[in-house]
Amino acid sequence: MRPLLEVEDLRVYFPVYDSLLGRLTGRPSRVVRAVDGVSLRLGRGEVLAVVGESGSGKTTLGKAILRLVEPTSGRVVFDGVDVLRLRGGELRRFRRRAQMIFQDPYKSLDPLMPVGDQIAEALEIHGLARGSEARRRALEALDSVGLTPPEEFYRRRPRQLSGGQRQRAAIARALILEPELIVADEPVSMIDVSLRASILGLLLEARRRLGTSIILITHDMAVARAAADRIAVMYLGRVVEEGPTESVIEDPRHPYTAALVTATPSISPRRPPKYPIKGEIGDPGSLPGGCRYHPRCPRAVGLCRLEEPRWRSLQGRGFECFNPLPPGGLWAEGEGGS
Repeated sequence: MRPLLEVEDLRVYFPVYDSLLGRLTGRPSRVVRAVDGVSLRLGRGEVLAVVGESGSGKTTLGKAILRLVEPTSGRVVFDGVDVLRLRGGELRRFRRRAQMIFQDPYKSLDPLMPVGDQIAEALEIHGLARGSEARRRALEALDSVGLTPPEEFYRRRPRQLSGGQRQRAAIARALILEPELIVADEPVSMIDVSLRASILGLLLEARRRLGTSIILITHDMAVARAAADRIAVMYLGRVVEEGPTESVIEDPRHPYTAALVTATPSISPRRPPKYPIKGEIGDPGSLPGGCRYHPRCPRAVGLCRLEEPRWRSLQGRGFECFNPLPPGGLWAEGEGGS
């Protein structure tokens, strides 16, 4: 079966101008490579977690897939159609079928408008319902995400809701359109730990009920493990490892994936040795030569400083690394550091 979404060699570059002259002449002082050659596939009804630190390009990737930022090059094929070629009414119809849930619902919701009206407005914009019918369906959406009694929550402004309630309202606004694809950007990062499972449960229920495919953007391997079928690990604009969730977590091959796994408390019933990660993530506007992870990598060898590694595929797994961990290497004596 053809995948719902195919992303091919997607790139999003942002020019940076340090002077007015540079801006006028169109000569940037540097270019930020936020997304730098990403290829992904997403099946129908599948949940793919895109995992990495802040600055890895995860959010920009999600926005580029939905055309909320314009890609520099590449292809985004949704249900057989290249999204980057859509214009006007065709683009609007795509956006009904593909919705985004933003990290901060207080910023994505209109602070002056009742949340119920914002949910109903989504139906009106796309010509799916108007007036009393849109209100009725908005009330049903509020009830479906646990904002009850829905008549009371319909009238509230975002400032009158807690963080968890605002995120539920944002999810209701996305789900009311019954999208085939949802890009959820850190949907639980600003939510109390006690509510995270219920928020993830709402998204997974949409997958079960509507067959919705989900790209779950997160920095937390535990969240990815709880919700995703597959994981794609991003670092400085590139996917450095991808595969089935349990396989990636229990047997990471890329050193960066190993660092994320061992930095997450209680992600596995077994406790692997800590895998060290040095310093902060690099600058996408000033990438190092060779492998972009080598300045922080404990397994870096000479070749890592000279060349960019190529993608390797093996039995449903993929990664790019010159000196990967061997199978089972995360658990081997002495692999990690203290």
